[in-house]
Amino acid sequence: MSENGSIAGIRNVTVVGGGVIGASWAALFLARGLSVTVSDPQPGIDEAVRGHIAGAAPSLEALGLDTSELTARLAFEPDLATAVRAADLVQENGPERLEVKQQVWRTVEENAPAHALLATSTSGIPATEIATALRDPGRLVVGHPFNPPHLVPLVEVVPGERTSEETIERARAFYRALGKRPQVLRKEVPGFVANRLQSALFRECVHLVSEGVVTMQELDDIVTSSIGQRWAVAGPFRSFHLGGGEGGLPHFISHLGIGMERRWASMVQEKVAFDEPTRRLLTEQADGFGGTIEELAAERDRKQIALMRALGENFDS
Repeated sequence: MSENGSIAGIRNVTVVGGGVIGASWAALFLARGLSVTVSDPQPGIDEAVRGHIAGAAPSLEALGLDTSELTARLAFEPDLATAVRAADLVQENGPERLEVKQQVWRTVEENAPAHALLATSTSGIPATEIATALRDPGRLVVGHPFNPPHLVPLVEVVPGERTSEETIERARAFYRALGKRPQVLRKEVPGFVANRLQSALFRECVHLVSEGVVTMQELDDIVTSSIGQRWAVAGPFRSFHLGGGEGGLPHFISHLGIGMERRWASMVQEKVAFDEPTRRLLTEQADGFGGTIEELAAERDRKQIALMRALGENFDS
């Protein structure tokens, strides 16, 4: 929990960008007792962010956080230079365009306090590329959340080539104290880790549905009743280690690895793309999910919270 309104030395947070990711970050920061300023020049951003925060409140409360005065420490400042002047942390969530991020970070560096921790939520642009616009590239680090940030524990902390060790450790310490599960990547790679895994699996999902092997709903049922549950508690490597019996992962590889390599080789030959027939098929089948996006998201979040509770993921400590 926060002490005197601060977490790991951070009290005032500026969230740059008030879209879905930025608003979700803001909700979590506020629920953890921090003061948040949202900077986004888009018209109506105040109402939109407040709506997102209100939507996140039930999930945050279910995880043990006090949401009774969630927006009491929330402010809005469209001028970025002004918004970051008192920031201890700047969490940027702008468009995924390098030139836009570089301009944002030039302004932040020129106006934020020297002690401020600078983190970008980018889902794929390396910190090394963004930081070429900075006088001190050692201050910038990727703090990439898994959506929605107020709920899913993972934060990928991805340093650039010139990110300082102090910045890396400050980011890791802050996200951990916030109640997240930070994972520092040892090397920059496009898309980082979680999105690369997600993309690889989704490629095969699209292939199986487009080939008529299963429908989208049937595939989702297969995942949530098998590897989804297994990987939630063990992850793929530990699962296959256990799958090898007493011999562990070496036994698994020696006995089943050849067959898996054959499937890999076969899958590489399969063309998968969002061409017009595939788009049409996926669009038609998406109607089968039933309910509105809001209703489906609420159901997802309820189940996510139940899973997190079962795994001991909460903000009580």
